[in-house]
Amino acid sequence: MRIAYIQPVGGASGDMLLGALVDAGLPLDVLRGELGKLGVGGYSLEAAEETRGEIRGVHLRVRLDNRGRHSPAALLRIVEESGLEPVVKGRAGAVLRALWRAEARVHGEPEDVLELEELGSIDTLVDVVGFSIGLRELGVDAVYAAPLVLGESAPPRRVGGYSNPAPATLELVAAAGAPVAADSPAHAGAGELTTPTGAALITTLARFGRPAFSPQRVGVGLGTKDPPGFANALRLWLGDMAGSPGADDRATLPGVGGIAGIFRPADVVLLETNLDDATGLSLGYAQERLFALGALDVWVTPVQMKKNRPGVVLSALVPPGLERAAVELMLRETPTLGVRSRAADRYVARRHSVTIETGFGAVSVKVKSLPLPDGASAAVSAAPEPDDCRRIALETGIPFQEVYQRAAEVARRELLGRD
Repeated sequence: MRIAYIQPVGGASGDMLLGALVDAGLPLDVLRGELGKLGVGGYSLEAAEETRGEIRGVHLRVRLDNRGRHSPAALLRIVEESGLEPVVKGRAGAVLRALWRAEARVHGEPEDVLELEELGSIDTLVDVVGFSIGLRELGVDAVYAAPLVLGESAPPRRVGGYSNPAPATLELVAAAGAPVAADSPAHAGAGELTTPTGAALITTLARFGRPAFSPQRVGVGLGTKDPPGFANALRLWLGDMAGSPGADDRATLPGVGGIAGIFRPADVVLLETNLDDATGLSLGYAQERLFALGALDVWVTPVQMKKNRPGVVLSALVPPGLERAAVELMLRETPTLGVRSRAADRYVARRHSVTIETGFGAVSVKVKSLPLPDGASAAVSAAPEPDDCRRIALETGIPFQEVYQRAAEVARRELLGRD
């Protein structure tokens, strides 16, 4: 499982997190192209290599043509109506909702009438959505983080200003129960080090702690400050978390290696809730929203509940970074009063996609591979993508079943060597 570990050396902001991803290998052109799916303009991205103290990194800037303000609902609508991947929409939406919730509590206003200052500009959207895009582009399955570096507690520097840390930052920290680093004399006079956007991204998407993993790349994002006593920088480590299968996992399948060689463990969270008063309409909508959020799978199981009431168990498998957002969604969209949560390991077969020509049109095929005892791998199955078959069936009038069967036959012959 590929993970990202965030180390806020000298603070955290949206720009610093996004800069760290760019430094870790996220192509700026790819980022610009994906952000273009939001359908908004009035900004530009600039990235430059600079230093803070003795640390080299990327200083990423979001330049605005104007600082027009948008409501929380408007910014969320931009994300939800965009052409971005569902997992990107889910992560970005969860972060934005956490940010607005904190701001609403600070200002004592309902979220639907909340008026935003700096956080209502397009650069907030670019930071949050851009970071979610970067996680997907770099193949990150889960995010972890070290304690947040907030800087010294300080009164407002101007009349009407806010103290440091910013009230919304503290609300986000408190809501997540996030660990914070101790005060340091080096931070005296430096002002804000962790911004509300930085806090929202980390507390919403990351687990705190550093697991055992193998770092393979480190990206450094730089802030705008350059104090003499410390580096205003954030490091993001990318690497793979290796599994440690026990003796029970060493059973073998005919012709292939053991489970340890076939699959790679991945950390996920299983959420479940029992319902005896939910309509089919509400369950269908909840399932749809969970998938849009980024759930790996969602299903409903019939059960017999207390007082002989027939009911269902709504289950969702989600990445750790989406646990909180998924729980909130289940509480909001169903009548339940509670959601069970437990960590789970899953074993994931190696897979890749190949496009084949069927005679009816091009179809993407998902190929599953298992390793052989000599270390090589062999493709064992190939499944056509139903959406591609559906598209061809609608365009040509050929029955879906015929399109799918033709694609499966071509895939078996060309990819598996079977007639």
